[in-house]
Amino acid sequence: MRRPFEQIVAEYGPVVLRVCRAVLGPQDAEDAWSETFVSALKAYPDLPADANVEAWLVTIAHRKAVDVTRAAARRPTPVESLPERAGLAGRPEDWDGDLWRALKALPDRQRQAVAYHYLAGLPYKEIAAMCGGSTDAARRAAADGIRTLRDTYPRFTDQSGVAR
Repeated sequence: MRRPFEQIVAEYGPVVLRVCRAVLGPQDAEDAWSETFVSALKAYPDLPADANVEAWLVTIAHRKAVDVTRAAARRPTPVESLPERAGLAGRPEDWDGDLWRALKALPDRQRQAVAYHYLAGLPYKEIAAMCGGSTDAARRAAADGIRTLRDTYPRFTDQSGVAR
């Protein structure tokens, strides 16, 4: 018997939101999250019983993030922007503007690989299927992204300089 969709949202909603925030930033993440679950609700009845629900949702979120990115490229650039609200603990739930700036500076493939692997917990094989390329390329993109974050994001290391 298929679980109620509300349980799917409750279980995987936080992971999908963290991925959307990491890929898109705080402004567009909630819209992409909502669009992800609207699309998922429509497709859920046809989802195979043995499907990896988390990977399926992250794939939908990835496609929604691509849509948001394309739409943003067509919008005019504002003259002034509001400052980002820094988080208290650096957790995605508290949102950390410095972390977003460090993630935003990464090339798209690295940012996506870091978000999908380290935030959503997807294996590199699934990341490669979503983003294109090989499993090794996805692994390399994630490793390069994490290395760059360690070099550029000051709170990524502890007081002794050891990466967390």
